[in-house]
Amino acid sequence: MYNYLAIDIGAGSGRIINGSFDGSVLVLHETFRFDNKMLFDKGHYRWDVEGLFAEILKGLKTTAQQISTPPLSIGIDTWGCDYVLLDEKDNIACPVIAYRDSRTDGLMEKFFDLVPKNEIYAKTGIQFAQYNTLYQLWAARENGDLDKAKRFLMIPDYLNYCLSGIKSNEYSEATTSQMLNSKTNDWDDDLLDILKIDKSLFAKPLLPGTVLGSLLDSVQDETGLTDIPVILPATHDTGSAVAAVPATGKDWAYISSGTWSLMGIEIEKAVCTDLALEYNFTNEGGVAGTFRLLKNIMGLWIIRGLKNSFEKDYSYSDLGNIAREAKAFDTFIDPNDTSFLNPECMMTAIDQYCLATGQKTPQSDGAYVRCALEGLGFLYKETLEQLREIQNQKINKIHIIGGGCQDELLCQFTADATGLPVFAGPCEGTAVGNLIVQAIALGHIKDLSEARKIVAASFEIKTYTPNNQASWDNAWHTFQQIRGQK
Repeated sequence: MYNYLAIDIGAGSGRIINGSFDGSVLVLHETFRFDNKMLFDKGHYRWDVEGLFAEILKGLKTTAQQISTPPLSIGIDTWGCDYVLLDEKDNIACPVIAYRDSRTDGLMEKFFDLVPKNEIYAKTGIQFAQYNTLYQLWAARENGDLDKAKRFLMIPDYLNYCLSGIKSNEYSEATTSQMLNSKTNDWDDDLLDILKIDKSLFAKPLLPGTVLGSLLDSVQDETGLTDIPVILPATHDTGSAVAAVPATGKDWAYISSGTWSLMGIEIEKAVCTDLALEYNFTNEGGVAGTFRLLKNIMGLWIIRGLKNSFEKDYSYSDLGNIAREAKAFDTFIDPNDTSFLNPECMMTAIDQYCLATGQKTPQSDGAYVRCALEGLGFLYKETLEQLREIQNQKINKIHIIGGGCQDELLCQFTADATGLPVFAGPCEGTAVGNLIVQAIALGHIKDLSEARKIVAASFEIKTYTPNNQASWDNAWHTFQQIRGQK
């Protein structure tokens, strides 16, 4: 029996998963869970990365006491785009600002005056979003945060440094920055020059599967673990999640469903065409030499926001039930509208969107949830059509992985809206992808293809068959009209 540990941290919470592999089946056991919340401090949203690492140490100590077989390795994955700057003494040089902070409002468009949009895309293949690291660093340059910086680490890089003492940049996470050249797989000199950032702050990115080093003695003493290797999975959580898709062949698309919905296909070469740029698709680095041609969709962030907005304390199961009871296609919202990025109250944000587009506001809690889920279905339909245009690739099925695969209503809406069968699972896709890359690195699994067969054999995969497609097609036109009024 082989044991590995995955530290999986999202923008809302983190957990430690012990993965046990007997050569045929992977079994997961969550040993520790902790919160991860943005802090509002001195007018900005930031992350408490030192607090995060303290939680990791606490979790590793708890895990070591729970498991009977010592782990053979450990790997970390987190969200993308955010970073830590270290000074000459390897201390954090400035606050670790969160990607949802407003400091980059309007900066992306101003940056295009320095470098045309199409040139940035031709270099990086990365979609344009105001929270990309490129624009965050420009904001940091303007406010002096870069003055003392001697090393640039993204969030998982920093946590790996805390574990191993080794400062590195991992490839899949680095691609989310919009500063990596998709042809050289290294930091783009031209973009760094425009930012006036010394390239010495960056390390050449290491590929998923790289053995970084062993746990520091101090970490071993604190946790009770031995000098096990720290292995780089795809440290960007979506990269790990897509590695866990239990698919065969090439005729599939995926949706990594959580706070965000990341929908796309797996390809071998970045697609940086004018059409991909027009549709704002991104080419993020994946496992085993792959790229993830995908689009970011707001995802279940809106549902979480609604849950926090409602007076009644609903469970997520309750939210699905009240949405089923609500009238179909009664209110239409575009979940990707920027007004839903970080509002004080999600219900109010939806009300304002409806009023701005000449609609009545939702009349019940269930109606709010339903219009958000239907909006996601419409965006999945649109993204599927765009993927087929960009790549001219057959897509005959959709795999949903991550926590959102447990939302039965959303999975059915996805099948209905796209007209394709949906295969849902595993829900712990990110942790699974993290673990299987560790297993591949240690030689316990041959390659990604074999790993995906193991995932399919290890976890329940639910199937959703499309129906009611005619109603969705009719409502699609209304959705487009209303969105055009915003």
